[in-house]
Parts: sequence; structure tokens; C-alpha cells
Amino acid sequence: MALFAQRPNPAAITRQYLIHATTCIITSNVPLAQYIFEQYILKQINFVGMSMSQPAHIEAFFDPTTWTISYVVYDQVGGSAAILDPVLDYDPKSGRTGHDNAQKVLDFVHAHSLTVTWILETHAHADHLSAAAWLKQQVGGKVAIGAKIGTVQQVFKTLFNLEADFATDGSQFDHLFEDDETFAIGTLSARAIAVPGHTPADLAYQVGDAVFIGDTLFMPDVGSARCDFPGGNAATLYQSVRKLLNLPAQTRLFLCHDYPPENRKPQWQTTVAAQRAANIHLHDGVDEATFVAMRTQRDKTLGMPMLILPAIQVNIRAGVLPPADTNGIRYLRIPMDAL
Repeated sequence: MALFAQRPNPAAITRQYLIHATTCIITSNVPLAQYIFEQYILKQINFVGMSMSQPAHIEAFFDPTTWTISYVVYDQVGGSAAILDPVLDYDPKSGRTGHDNAQKVLDFVHAHSLTVTWILETHAHADHLSAAAWLKQQVGGKVAIGAKIGTVQQVFKTLFNLEADFATDGSQFDHLFEDDETFAIGTLSARAIAVPGHTPADLAYQVGDAVFIGDTLFMPDVGSARCDFPGGNAATLYQSVRKLLNLPAQTRLFLCHDYPPENRKPQWQTTVAAQRAANIHLHDGVDEATFVAMRTQRDKTLGMPMLILPAIQVNIRAGVLPPADTNGIRYLRIPMDAL
């Protein structure tokens, strides 16, 4: 029985459950009333657990080549951890991959005696290759992404004319998160939040008062993510951002990228309050139509990311490189005049 579409506050939980339960008692449906009270208790426990869980420890890793920030989120030294948006080094001139960025993450995990339970992708990135598969080989953990990844895979399987048996159901990943699905990182309570718009499969991950927002918002002086990739939609991104900005004002937002102006160094942490007050594209008072018009016009001026062609081919495979050809060498495909 789904009585709430979104996570309500405790007063709303009490009021609506009591109304439903009282109605059942009046109509002599005592078993249903008992069920409703049980669900009320479960909702209370879930709400309190998410809002009062211990704070997460967060370590950020900045890659200056792709302007990407990866994270390790953990409950305690010697405890459990999740790795978010890890970067596989890639030289587009030579086609060689490397693990310098991922090794820094791995060294941190070992230094803090962490057990990796999750490797979380906010979406199939177009600006860097994912090191998820390599890290899984080193430390384990489930590689996870949003449940809509199949939509992205279908588009790019066609564009790259991938092998016939390439699956477009997300089965390359160990877990596909649905919107509002909860999970644990050791003793930490976490929640997946669907935030489509940049792509159809974008997710944010909430851990206590911290939310890892992927490519939705950037720092307030940079604005918002582009929406002109296949399946992207500016109106959808607007709604996703409003969902994030309806969180409590002090909620910390951790970015996946920063493209700073010349007068400041890269940053990757902000708050809901700061975004609502100063985001140049989506501060309070910007309506959907205004944002869509701005975002659509701006996207027309943007070139493709430098690594979009290699990155997408790897990232829709959960970070696994394409299968080797008959000569034992792996190849990436470059579609001509198609984008």
C-alpha cells in the first residue's frame, strides 16, 4: 500500500496514517487498520534513520585532466565504503589507458582498511572513462547505476553499431537503482534519487546530509549541466534540480565536475542554500520556461566533449573495455559525421 509518493515529514506521516487507520476501524476493517499502523511504524523508523544516521566520512579526488571529482564515502576507519565516479586515465593520442587516478583511490581504501561494498556511477559519463571495472577487480564491490541506463545503451549501441549480443538491459552492472531506493554503506543509510535531464539515467546519491549530484548542477558561478546529449531534456533537468533544491537548505551538495573561471581554484562542495541564492542558471526565481530557453540556446554553442566517443563505449559497459578483436587488440569505434 503506497500512501506516500515522496518522503514526508513525521507530522504528515502521523496525520495521514491515522486518517487511514481510523477510517478502517470505523468500517470494521480491523486487519487493514493493523496493517496501516505497522506501515506507520516502519515509515517512522525509516525517516528517523535517514535524518539522524551518523555522518559520512568523505574523501574527494580531483582529476585536473578531465575536471572530474571522484569520492570515497565510508562509515569509519576499518569499516565499509562506496567509491563514486572513479576515473580511468586515457590518452586520446595513443589510445593507452592508465590507473594513476584510480590508484590514488585504491591507496586511500587500503590505508583506511576499508571494505568496498559499492562502486557507484551517477550516469554514463561522456567526459571521462570509468575505472569501475578495474577497481572492482582490485577491491570488489557492486558496480551500480540508475535503472534507466538501458535507454542510453540502446541509443549508443545503434550509434556505434556494437556487437549483436551487446545487451541493452543494464545487465553489465551488478545493480540498477530505482528512484528513491535505499541501501546501506556499512552503518550508513543511503538513498538513490533519479535526476534525469542531462541524460535519462542520471542519479544522485544521498548519504545523510550529503548528496552526490553528478552532472545536474555545477558550482553556483558555473551553472547547470548541458542537456543536448541523446535523451537529454532541459525541462526534465529543471524538475530534477528543483527536487534537489527542495532538500533542507544546509544539505551539502558534492559535484562530479568543476569548470572554474580563471579567478578561482576548482571546488566541488556547495549547499542547497548557496545554489538557490546564486546559481547563475537556476537560482530561486528562474522559472522553467526561462531556463529551458537559456539551456537550449547555450547548448547549441557547445562542442562535443573531447572524450565522449571513447568514454561512452566503455562506460555503458560498466567500465569494461570493449572485447578484443581476432588479433587480441581492443578497438574503439569512431562514427563519422554522425554526431
